[in-house]
Amino acid sequence: MVTNSTYPRPTVLALSFGDLTAVKYLYGAIIFLIFLMIVASSSAVIGTIILHRSLHEPMYMFIAALCMNGLYGGICFFPALFVNLLSQIQTVSYIGCLIQVFGIHSYYGCEITVLAVMAFDRYMCICNPLRYTSLMTSSTVLKLIGAAWLYIIVLVMIHVILTIRLPLCGSVIQKIYCDNWSVVRLSCIDTTLNNVFGLIIMSVTGLLPWGILISYVKILRVCMKSSKDFRAKALQTCTPHIVSLVYFALDILCEVLLLRFPINSIPNELKIIISVQAFVFAPLLNPLMYGLKLREIRVKIGQIFCSKNI
Repeated sequence: MVTNSTYPRPTVLALSFGDLTAVKYLYGAIIFLIFLMIVASSSAVIGTIILHRSLHEPMYMFIAALCMNGLYGGICFFPALFVNLLSQIQTVSYIGCLIQVFGIHSYYGCEITVLAVMAFDRYMCICNPLRYTSLMTSSTVLKLIGAAWLYIIVLVMIHVILTIRLPLCGSVIQKIYCDNWSVVRLSCIDTTLNNVFGLIIMSVTGLLPWGILISYVKILRVCMKSSKDFRAKALQTCTPHIVSLVYFALDILCEVLLLRFPINSIPNELKIIISVQAFVFAPLLNPLMYGLKLREIRVKIGQIFCSKNI
């Protein structure tokens, strides 16, 4: 019988950055700038929505939830990446690796669940406008967001607990950050339980995009039967959400490419770009897109930064 004492777990894991001596300071500066932009833009949108009661409506509350999740994902990813880029040896402690696994996977999961709830909100607003106000109250929206986050947190926590029980033979993560599958692959014992639970999570969570697609098919049907002004208004409110979904799909595609193709054959510079962009598009462009696209948020942000007291 294999036990944890038979294969002692390494206290430090090495990350696969490769030789970046010539460009590490340039990459570090770019990463630091991106992180500052994510923090500033997300905080501006979140603060504006919280401070103005006129923005305490379902659509803006969902936007704040997206920005909070993007800020959370950026904090889980960029500071550790920045430190490792400037270090002589790129390593992470075993506990730190598991914390990052939880953070990154919960960020991805919360992104798709919030987008799914937003799709339901848009469906109710456009397809059932008479019932929308009574059903989608502020308390209901907060409960939906809380349930979406709690659902993912519980699933990811179980995933991490199943990974903690595994003894590890290897100590090299074949990526520039820790994800669950990279850690599981280092195990010395059978990982069927982890794989089965992972497939269950993917199957259950994979139903959410189909729910989003069904919502927008129904929205499209209603728009086709409505007036030109109604279609224009519906398009204005739905376009940012659709673009967010495209960003998220692109992120997932890049993750699949890193998992499916031999990672050692990918140049280190390209590997870092692919990995980083998965945490750039949504966290950075969501607040910029909603803050600039939606006039109400744009005006309120302008009032904060251009008030007479400043």
